[in-house]
Parts: sequence; C-alpha cells; structure tokens
Amino acid sequence: MEYINSDTENSIGNILCCQCGVSIKPNPSNMCVGCVRTQVDITESIPKQGTLYFCSGCERYLQPPGEWVKCSLESRELLALCLRKMKGLTRVKLVDAGFVWTEPHSKRIKVKLTVHAEVFGGTMLEQVFIVEFTVNHQMCDDCHRTEAKDYWRAVVQLRQKAENKKTFYYLEQLILKYRAHDQTLGIKPIHEGLDFFYANISQARKFVDFLTTMLPCKYQQSKKLLSHDIHSNIHTYKFTFSVEIVPVSKDSVICLPKKLTQQLGGISPLCLVNRVTSAIHLIDPSSAQIAEVSSNVYWRDPFTSICNPKQLVEYVVMDIEPIKSSERLIFPGQGSVSQKHVLADVWLVRESDLGMTENTIHSRTHLGHILKPGDSALGYSLSDSNINDENFEKLDQDKVPDVILVKKHYGDKSARRRARLWKLKHLDLNEVDSQNNDYNDFLDDLEEDPTYRQNVNIFKDPKKTASGIPVDSNNVEDPSAPQITLEEMLDDLHIDDVDMAEADNAE
Repeated sequence: MEYINSDTENSIGNILCCQCGVSIKPNPSNMCVGCVRTQVDITESIPKQGTLYFCSGCERYLQPPGEWVKCSLESRELLALCLRKMKGLTRVKLVDAGFVWTEPHSKRIKVKLTVHAEVFGGTMLEQVFIVEFTVNHQMCDDCHRTEAKDYWRAVVQLRQKAENKKTFYYLEQLILKYRAHDQTLGIKPIHEGLDFFYANISQARKFVDFLTTMLPCKYQQSKKLLSHDIHSNIHTYKFTFSVEIVPVSKDSVICLPKKLTQQLGGISPLCLVNRVTSAIHLIDPSSAQIAEVSSNVYWRDPFTSICNPKQLVEYVVMDIEPIKSSERLIFPGQGSVSQKHVLADVWLVRESDLGMTENTIHSRTHLGHILKPGDSALGYSLSDSNINDENFEKLDQDKVPDVILVKKHYGDKSARRRARLWKLKHLDLNEVDSQNNDYNDFLDDLEEDPTYRQNVNIFKDPKKTASGIPVDSNNVEDPSAPQITLEEMLDDLHIDDVDMAEADNAE
C-alpha cells in the first residue's frame, strides 16, 4: 500500500500527450512540444520566397512603391528592406533576423528569422526559418531616362567670358576634391564653359550653391514647360541655371573704378590679381597693398582685365634696390600691406633687346624678395599695349607705369614640365591636352604658390621614377626653383579585378 501511494503522489499534475502518450505537464493543447511543432506552423502566413528589384545602372534597390535606395550586401538597410517585403510578420513576434551567406553573384539573398507566437490559447512556440529572395534586374526611372536620351531635368550652364581657362582648371580640381560631381548625369564642354546635367532640380541647386561658395559668381534660374496633365494638374519642367564666373583670372591686370578704390582703403586703380578663390585677391605692385573683392562687391561695381597672361613679356633684371619700410608712403586709411612681399625699385631690359640697347626701364615691383640682378621676370608692357577700358582712360597717363612685373621666370618651361614628378586627376571631358598652354601655366602656378594649391589634390606620377621626388624643401637641386615635395603628394590608388584576383589567390 505504501508503494502504491508513493506512485500516486509522483504522478499528480502530469498528463499524457494526446498524440504520442508521453507524460507532460498540463497545457491548453494537451500535447508535447514535438507534437505541437508537427501540428502547428506559426510561419504559415509568411511567404518563404520573395523578389528584390535591383538597378544595375545606379546599383540601387526598389523600395515600394517607387523609391530607389542604395544598399550594400548584408547591410542593415538591405535587411530592413527585406523585412518590409515580408507579409504576415505582424502576426508573430520577431526575435532575431540575419543574413545567411550566399555567393555574391548568385542573385540570391537568404534571411534567417526567429519568431515567437502563441498557439492554443497560451502555449508559446518558437520557430526558426529561412526566407529566400531572388534579385531581379529592373531599370530605375533615372537610368531609363538616361538611356532614352531624355535623362536630365535640370542643367547648370557654367560660363566665364575670359581669354584663358585657368579658373576652369582650378574649379575642376575643387569638384574632384569635394566630390561635387557624384550626382552629375553628364558633363559637356561648351564654348566658354561647361554644362552639368542633373536628374532633378534639388541636385542642380546643391551644385550651384557649391559654385557660389568656391568662386565669385552669379546665377539666374529659368524653367521650360514640357508637359501638362490637365486632369491631375501635374506639370513637367526642365530647369536651367545660368552661372557666370567673374571674367578675371590669376596674373591678370585690372583697373578698378574710382568708387571701389576708395572702399578698398585707397588702393591703386592698377592692381594685379594674385589669385581667384572664393574672392578676388588683389595686390598693388607699386605699394604691396592687398585687398579682397567679394562676389557681391564685384557684381555691384564690375571690372574686367586690361591685360591677360597671354600678353606677358620676358624681361631681364639689371639692378634692383629694396625699399625700406621707413621710406614707404603711408597715408591715413590705407589698407593692409602684404608681409610676404618686398617692395623694390627695379631696372629692366626686355629680353629680346638685351645687348642691343643700354636704356633700362624703371619700375616698382612687389617681387623684391625673389628677384636679384640677372634674373628673368615676366611682366606687362603697358606703354606698348592697346588698352580699351573706360576706367583706364580716366587715369593720369603720366602716373601709369611702363612695366608691371607679375612673376619670376624660372627658365625653360619644357624642362620644368619634363622634371615634373606629379600629376592631377581630371573629369572625363576628353579635352585636357598636355600641350595646352593654359593648362601648363596653371600647373606652373600651383608649383609657385603654396597657398593656391591648398585646395588641390596632387598625386605622384607613376610613369616617372619616384627617386627624384624631393622629400622636403631642403632636399632639392635648385632651392630657388619652385618644387612640390613628397609630403604634399598623395598616392594614386587603383583597384581592379586583376589585383583582387591576385589577392584571393595569395590567400
């Protein structure tokens, strides 16, 4: 009797499974866990297969109803996109989700899910399953318009009415450094400028804001009606932004209006353009006074170049005498004076007249810190130039200098180009010629002016030996010659399929 009573006490609270007869604790289903799994499928309402649409042109996935998003493989964005396409997930509780590795080129994406659900009125059941997505190709609307030659909805027409293209070469490097062309559908070279095409107006407006920040320019906006649906009141436009850059460039001579000279601290009307960045940087060769003209100030009182770099003449320095600070003429209200330049009196002879005349030309220059007797310098001969400018005609011609020196001449340009061990990247315009004088002059300006090349990415040239690159400014053959050292250069990185295959074989 005691044995029977002991078995009865041990069996209190247990029942037999209605399917397999195993002793279990009571539950609403009266079945063990194994039998519940065979009888109930909590993922029945969730499809085990799906389809993702991928545009190979722009490498984006379709997010219904009509948005295209950029997602990398096995990223959180792609996982969220897959979960949105699964119907029936609201009926269960999602516990975990992750990717199952597949071949990158298999066009299959597998997602492993863990879900909880309540069955038979109180029994909690957990189930793990895999959903397989097939990647199908579908061209997005933007790529479709590109293939149909009706791809752009906004165009930025960039123009500069100048005789040289140094400003455009500088702008090209700014675009490459800050990747302002990532959303550009196409770039087309046009006379006096470039055209940038965009898929929508917001991208074009963003690029216009970039231009107005980097260069002094102004723009106008217009639109053209393409179609109009009178039933849904939908209009389709093409937008045009006409951007004009200031028509002056580095090393140009300009003549300022009288009103503007007073605003700039009484600077001389005849000034040299030191550089063009977000503002126009001017320097007076006769006093070394500097000033900056912003975009708003320029377009309120515009001026043009009276001499451009194509008119430069080579001179030989016969004698030079620096002017002491105590001998300079200083008047109240004078603007800032450059501390990098030294004012000097210089006596010159034109290089073509050297040895044929004893008459020298006197001038005052701001290049006293780099010029010495026997050096060559490039300058403008104002006395021999035919200048047609309203502001220049109002000046006292007796006070106009005969020669304005611009920069030191460092010998044969072709030898400098052959010794140049660096290069620049370019946009795919198919118009950059290594023999182009404007482009080579721009490269010379980068070598001679460290401040000018601060916003330019300079790369090593792999076609030339790296042993000739100077490590620092103290390790150059001619310290007076401008050089770009190794510390200012970047390594040009190229990744292609061949390199990737070699790396895989090495592993």
